[in-house]
Amino acid sequence: MNNHLDQIKFQLTEASGMMHQMKDDCSQSIADAAQVMISALENGNKILWCGNGGSAAQAQHLSTEVIGGLRDHVRPGKASLSLTTDSSFLTAWPNDVGFDTLFSRQVESLGQKGDVLIGISTSGNSENIVRAVESAGELGMKVIVFTGRDGGKLAKSGDVMISIPSDDTQHIQEGHITAGHIVCELVEQAFS
Repeated sequence: MNNHLDQIKFQLTEASGMMHQMKDDCSQSIADAAQVMISALENGNKILWCGNGGSAAQAQHLSTEVIGGLRDHVRPGKASLSLTTDSSFLTAWPNDVGFDTLFSRQVESLGQKGDVLIGISTSGNSENIVRAVESAGELGMKVIVFTGRDGGKLAKSGDVMISIPSDDTQHIQEGHITAGHIVCELVEQAFS
């Protein structure tokens, strides 16, 4: 039992240290991401989200916060769509064409100038996210990237990069959901 307690305390200490570091490393990029989203939504545009695995779940979760409300369920809903939810397309396109273009194809079909793409990748190296970011840029969309410490292939791409100061996937995901909730709250306050 003590082994478990030591491991629990270690993980909580690591997570809290990472969150503390986020105050210095991520506050400005979180504010910038919220402003990009607010501007797009004020202009009648929409937010598209994408990610793989746990990041796909976070894309769905955060997209829902924009539509339904994080705290304010009375304010008008805002246009937000997770590209990870169309099971027919998610299985057909990779089977017939390839996984690397899964999200870029959706961006090309659903995105338009002035929309925002949010790509979530803990490593920054997910090829389907990299290609989606490239497609969004070609369409004149704004791009926000959530990634880990060095940003991988996505480093310096897009308009805003929220790079969580960690190399540990679980802590990066914890940072992403925290940053995402803050972004969604700032967006919500702008329309409440």
